[in-house]
Amino acid sequence: MCGRFALSATTKDIEKLQPGLVSKVDIKPRHNISPTQNIAVIRNDLQFTLDSAHWGLIPVWSKDTKIGIKMFNARAETIDEKASFNNAFQKRRCLIPATSFYEWKTISGQTKKQPYEIKLSKNDIFFFAGLWEIWYDEEKKPLLSTTIITTEPNEIISEIYNRMPVILDNDSIDLWLAKNSDSKELKEILKPRKSEDMSVEIADESIFKNRESYVVNKLSLF
Repeated sequence: MCGRFALSATTKDIEKLQPGLVSKVDIKPRHNISPTQNIAVIRNDLQFTLDSAHWGLIPVWSKDTKIGIKMFNARAETIDEKASFNNAFQKRRCLIPATSFYEWKTISGQTKKQPYEIKLSKNDIFFFAGLWEIWYDEEKKPLLSTTIITTEPNEIISEIYNRMPVILDNDSIDLWLAKNSDSKELKEILKPRKSEDMSVEIADESIFKNRESYVVNKLSLF
């Protein structure tokens, strides 16, 4: 599961990663991002365009937005089998920028879990593999939503939790964003990031005391 992450970066920081990136949102650093908030995404239909999406996928066939509360993650192993995710996996993939994510470890004999912050060893901005959908309400107003794909943990994360988000390496990004990528090839890159690429430290629990407000400012619609 990936239910909390951070993006300690600005729009300009993300723009530097890809020349020509077009930004539709104004990103500000956030350290406690949780499901149902809006998060930054780079969609495969508007390649290298930075946008804002509701975290919690809402399939186009859903009657309301409530389903999104439970659909903030999608399992890589069954992503091409589940009706909620299969169509988006084939056509609507995205990158979700982050600088760290959090997991909680169960400690023997204690009721309180220990939070850990996980980063890339180089403290770089990285990208989760994600899916997106556009859902329309009764007034035909669009809502862009997204989910983060998870997979089995690598050796270092398995000591904390039994799942981890898919963090794409640089060689996989173009394949993930390409419109006509083969499904088998796509599933092959939905693997755990290598342990040697990552660093883990005990998280500062004060981060989680207050839910951060929505600070991704929309500059324009789709």
